Amino acid sequence: MPDLRYLHPAHDEELELSNDDVFLNPGYFAGESRLETDLSPPDFPGGSHPIVSANMNAVTGKRMAETMARFGGLGVLPQDMEVDTVERIVKHIHAADARYDTPLEVSPRATLRDVQGIIRKRSHDLVVVVDEERRPLGIVTHSDLRDRDQYTHASLLMSPRLISFPVGIANRDAFLQMDEARVKAAPVLDEQGRLAGVITRNDAVRLELLRPALGANGELMVAAAVGISSQAPEIAGQLLEIGVSAIVLDTAHGHQRRMLDAIAAVKAVVRGRVPVIAGNVCTAAGTRALIDAGADVVKVNVGPGAMCTTRMQTGAGRPTFTSVLVCAREAHARGKHVWADGGVKHPRDIALYLAAGAARVMVGTALAGTYESPGDVKEDKDGLLYKENYGMASGRAVSERNAEQDAFERAKKGFFREGISTSRIYIRDGQESVGALLVEMITGVQSAFTYVGARTITEFHERAEVGVQTPAGYTEGTPHGTIRV
Repeated sequence: MPDLRYLHPAHDEELELSNDDVFLNPGYFAGESRLETDLSPPDFPGGSHPIVSANMNAVTGKRMAETMARFGGLGVLPQDMEVDTVERIVKHIHAADARYDTPLEVSPRATLRDVQGIIRKRSHDLVVVVDEERRPLGIVTHSDLRDRDQYTHASLLMSPRLISFPVGIANRDAFLQMDEARVKAAPVLDEQGRLAGVITRNDAVRLELLRPALGANGELMVAAAVGISSQAPEIAGQLLEIGVSAIVLDTAHGHQRRMLDAIAAVKAVVRGRVPVIAGNVCTAAGTRALIDAGADVVKVNVGPGAMCTTRMQTGAGRPTFTSVLVCAREAHARGKHVWADGGVKHPRDIALYLAAGAARVMVGTALAGTYESPGDVKEDKDGLLYKENYGMASGRAVSERNAEQDAFERAKKGFFREGISTSRIYIRDGQESVGALLVEMITGVQSAFTYVGARTITEFHERAEVGVQTPAGYTEGTPHGTIRV
C-alpha cells in the first residue's frame, strides 16, 4: 500500500508529531461533490463511516451503541460491564429498528415525575403516552412540563394533537410534513397502529447521509471490550454466543506478555467468527507483537485522551499522529489495520488519523455530552446541563472494577491511577444528540477527502500529503473572529 507523504520528508520524518502539529496539503479532486466519497472502513464489513464510540463507562452504553450503529458507526461496550448486562443490551440493540429511534413511552396514569425521569434518555425530546395495546394517545414534550404539579398524570400533560407516520415513510416526506407542522419529532406506527419508533426532523435528513451498521443477519452491530485477565477467553466465548460483532481486548499498555497471552487464548475461542481488536500500543514493535499474537486490528495511542493522565503520571506515550502513522505502516505491511484511539477534539483529528493510516477512529469525551451517553443529565448552578465523565484508569474506575475485593486491596490498587475521576461535559445547544455530532464529524471528513482528491479511506491514505506547522500556523486556522454585540 502506498504511504502518506510528507511535504518535506527529510525533515518531517524525523519529528514526533501530534495532530496539532500537522496539516493536509490540498490537492486535485476530480469529482463534483463530497457526497461521492465512501467512508466505509476497510478493516471489516459494517458501517458507513469509521467512527467508533469508546469503551468508556461514561460514554458507551445501550443508547450510545444503538444510536451509533443506526447512524453507521460502531459502539464498544466497556469491559467493566457484567456479561448479563451486555447480553441484555445486545438483545435490545439487535431488536431495535435500524431506522427509527427507540420511543420513550408511558401510560396515561404515569406522573410528571415519571416523564421527567426518562425524557432526557433520548435526544428526540418526546414521550409518547400509550394505551395497553401501545397505541399512542398523545405526546409530552419539555414545554408540557412547565409549571405543573409533580404528580400530574400524563393524560393531563399530553397534547392529543398527534402527528404520526406509518412505518416505511420516505425520509423526505417525513421531513416535509414535520417541517410544515412545525414539530421536531413524531411517532412512527406499525400497520396495527402500535408505536414502532420515533423519527425526528433532523434524523430524516441524517438517514439520507448515513446508512446503518448492520451485521450478517441485518441487526444493528455492537462490539464489546474485554480485559486481559485469565478470564478473557471465557468472557469472549460468552460474548460470541451473545452475538457481539467484534471483541476488543483492552488495556492501557498493550505491549506486554499478558496481552499477548490473552490474544492467543481469545483467538482460539473466537476462531475467526468476529474480528479481535487489541491495544493500546504506540510503536511498530508493539503493533508487530500484537499482530503476531493474532490480533486482526491493533488499537493505537497511549495517553492522549481528555480524561487520561498517563503522560503526566509516567512520561510514557507518544504524540498522536506519529503513533498512528508508525503503527499503521507496520500493520499494513502485514495486511492488517489499526484504529486510532483518543485525542479527537475536532473533525480534523479524525481526518488526520485516517490520513496517517487508521481504518477507524475511536472517540470518547466528544460523545460524552449527549443524551445518548450513560448517566443522568445534571444541572449546574447557572442552569446549564451536563453529564459526568471519567477516565477508565482513574481512581473511580479502578475502585468500581475491584469492587469485589476487600477494602485494603482496593486501597492499594487505588494508588495506581492514570485518569481524571470526574469531569463535567456540558451539553451544547444543537449538539445534544449523537446524530448531530456524527454528521458534523462525517461532513468534515468528507470535505477533507475532496481537498486531498480521494473517494475512499484507502485512497485518502495513499494520496494525502502532510505538512508540519508551527503553533501559530495551527492557531490561525481556528475560528478567531470577534462579533460586536
